[in-house]
Amino acid sequence: MSKKLTILIPAFNEEKTITTILDRVLAVGLPEGLEKEIIVMNDASTDGTEQVVKDFIQHHCHCERSEAAASSIILFNQPFNQGKGAAIHKGIELATGDYIVIQDADLEYDPREYLILLRPMLDGAADVVYGSRFMGGRPHRILFFWHSIGNKILTFISNLFTNLNLTDMETCYKLFRVEFLRQIRFREKRFGFEPEVTSKIARFPGIRIYEVGISYYGRTYEEGKKIRMKDAIRAVVCLIRYNLFDRSYLK
Repeated sequence: MSKKLTILIPAFNEEKTITTILDRVLAVGLPEGLEKEIIVMNDASTDGTEQVVKDFIQHHCHCERSEAAASSIILFNQPFNQGKGAAIHKGIELATGDYIVIQDADLEYDPREYLILLRPMLDGAADVVYGSRFMGGRPHRILFFWHSIGNKILTFISNLFTNLNLTDMETCYKLFRVEFLRQIRFREKRFGFEPEVTSKIARFPGIRIYEVGISYYGRTYEEGKKIRMKDAIRAVVCLIRYNLFDRSYLK
């Protein structure tokens, strides 16, 4: 029986890059017996993101390329802007796959590396796989010193609480067996999703969490990067909240 990988793409004002990332996701060849489901979560974008995705889907429906024919693309429009976390929550509800991976709508992460993420999962070794931007010898764009320091501090705090030894808690590339995500009660609607899901996924008894090295093609604020200092502060609040005060994690 074939299995399915659901790719969740939360998008807010990404009309300049969404077509490229969808092309790249479609072009990725998955191992035999693994289908591809793409769900674009449009977070009430104020630019042309919605129409661009609609046009892409319309073209895809008439496309005879084998990689397109083997994939499904769904567009869900949030009724109002709620944040990346809320978009992912809704995407998890809509997903029909056995595995879920999160893909940002910008071009910072390379979908061809799904195969790297999937390997320990399909080998039966992992239940969760994180793609680390700070391990391995893959390309890594040199950008903001304080961002890297902030990521390392947040990952260190997360590891203190969870007793994991992750190198990149804040990474976008997280791959999950869907049965674990469906059991979690999520609260964070914006960038707090990253520390929340790590705090809660680590609580499952016997869960097998792996980390693999990935590349990172970071963008500047001029190029559309959205995360700010307030998001780092919120991440610290989330780590404290979900590890010390609100330790319930199941629905």
